[in-house]
Amino acid sequence: MTQISAADISKLRKLTGAGMMDCKNALTEAEGDFDKAIEIIRKKGQAVAMKRADREASEGCVLARISEDHKTGVVLAFNCETDFVAKNEDFVATTESFIKVALEHKPKSIDELKALSVNGVKIADMVMDKLAAIGEKIDIGYYQIMEAEMVVPYTHTGNKIACMVAFSKAIPEQAGKDIAMQIAAMNPVSVDKSDVPQSVIDKEIEIGKEQARQEGKPEEMLEKIAMGKLNKFYKESTLLNQEFIKDNKMTVGQYLSSVEKDAKVVAFRRCSLIL
Repeated sequence: MTQISAADISKLRKLTGAGMMDCKNALTEAEGDFDKAIEIIRKKGQAVAMKRADREASEGCVLARISEDHKTGVVLAFNCETDFVAKNEDFVATTESFIKVALEHKPKSIDELKALSVNGVKIADMVMDKLAAIGEKIDIGYYQIMEAEMVVPYTHTGNKIACMVAFSKAIPEQAGKDIAMQIAAMNPVSVDKSDVPQSVIDKEIEIGKEQARQEGKPEEMLEKIAMGKLNKFYKESTLLNQEFIKDNKMTVGQYLSSVEKDAKVVAFRRCSLIL
């Protein structure tokens, strides 16, 4: 029978993040072969994933980061089942390492990101190793990358909400952060009225009509009333038309014009684990 040393167990634990007994059992089963032991641990991780397929990975760490030149931004959510795991320093550090690789290589999707490596280990394998070690459903649940003349990130305290906003030109950094914080707090549906999907507009008009109908308003007035409600929706739900949270006497669009007249918001992305 192959002798398994404490040093071997410790080495495998560092490679995989699995528990000490899991590492010992895997090495024993693999007769001391590290590659086979790693495969055994990963297979156990896959078994955990299948068992927990019905579990919701609604906790996790959401971060927004940008490149040094402020022209590329990433928002990424590394999901798990419990807040205890989400707050673990190693879990947060792992999320940071994924973002660092994303900013360097600029993958277009989660699958492309998972094919990349951190310190020689594929991200897909790192996720599986974490799953095997922790025993929770763990995965990259959200990933978006954005490039523009200036991208500003914002991660809310607690790593539950993160967003980034892209501008057509450089603006004062604090102004960019203010607008990013607006997005985090107010969750707009689009940049401006013209960006609202037609399906959303149609739904809001129908809701407005039905509300007016329930209030006993005459049929010939429903369309006009619904359009009034739609305009209110635009003011509440489109970024540039929302009241600016730091000064409700102006809209976000007016605030942006006041700090940099010709600057435009190109796009934004927001991820939240808070319902």
